Amino acid sequence: MTSHKPSGVQALQWTGKTLKVLDQRQLPDTFIYDEYDTAAGVAEAIATMRVRGAPAIGIAAAYGVVLSVIHHYETGSEHWQQQVLADIEMLANSRPTAVNLFWALDRMKPVLAEAHENPSVAALSYAEKIHADDIAANHKMGKFGADILANAKGILTHCNTGALATGGYGTALGVIRSVYARNPVLIYAGETRPWLQGQRLTVWELAQDKIPVTLIADSAAAWLMKSGAIDWVVVGADRIALNGDVANKIGTYSLAVLAKQHGVKMMVVAPTSTIDANMKSGDEIEIEQRQQSELLPACYKDNAYVSAWNPVFDVTPAELISAIVTERGVALNLAETGIGELFTL
Repeated sequence: MTSHKPSGVQALQWTGKTLKVLDQRQLPDTFIYDEYDTAAGVAEAIATMRVRGAPAIGIAAAYGVVLSVIHHYETGSEHWQQQVLADIEMLANSRPTAVNLFWALDRMKPVLAEAHENPSVAALSYAEKIHADDIAANHKMGKFGADILANAKGILTHCNTGALATGGYGTALGVIRSVYARNPVLIYAGETRPWLQGQRLTVWELAQDKIPVTLIADSAAAWLMKSGAIDWVVVGADRIALNGDVANKIGTYSLAVLAKQHGVKMMVVAPTSTIDANMKSGDEIEIEQRQQSELLPACYKDNAYVSAWNPVFDVTPAELISAIVTERGVALNLAETGIGELFTL
């Protein structure tokens, strides 16, 4: 199997005893890694969005389990397994929508049960496998997606789905990288309010690779589509239901509705770890609501007449999606077949 190294900037770096997390809240103005040696620290990094992006959250959580094993087992705790399981529960509670978090934690649990000798080594080996597998999956998705977009003239993306949001290379942004490597295409990025991941992260990340990109206000998307400049919207996902409904960054549903109106196609790119076998449809997906303070200007903080509604994800129904691309292949005709037998889990 081909081995892939992370492309460009790395959101996560394992040092041997600690996890370094690039604080994405401060990009692009400040480039700084925070270093964690406990599972609690990693959980806090996830909850505060120092690390974000569904695959990256899952990888960070896996390393958080490693830190928990190191802390509890190597200090000689008699009940280290129970203490690690408590830390896993804490990590699981850090954010509710991205299923990759729970997927990674579920895969770390058997390692603890089966590792009778050197559980720290076994846990680290599996966390590194999750990390490496994600990078390999990104490159496969990049190829599959680029095959579909071979004749695209313009692409609009939303939020950040690149190396910053994954183990390296990216999901939707990995497809865009792969397309551009074959045939330079016009790339547009929406600003992605309220955290501005498109403005701060996607534009910055593409610029690091010397890939030209045009930033637009989120509210300009319809007019861009009407102009004929794009023929595809390409986004990632935080959770995919079995019928093909997709939870992704707030604003994705709006783009899908606009795309349908203007004859623009919609592609979702995500690893199969983002598919939730327990979710029959998007109606069952829990949507994270974040604090009003992240949206409200400071002047309204104590104003009794002003509040904010701040969901950070929405759900796009399968009938508005042209293709879902994973490392196992591509699902089409989602409204009729859902994700199909291709993704038997």
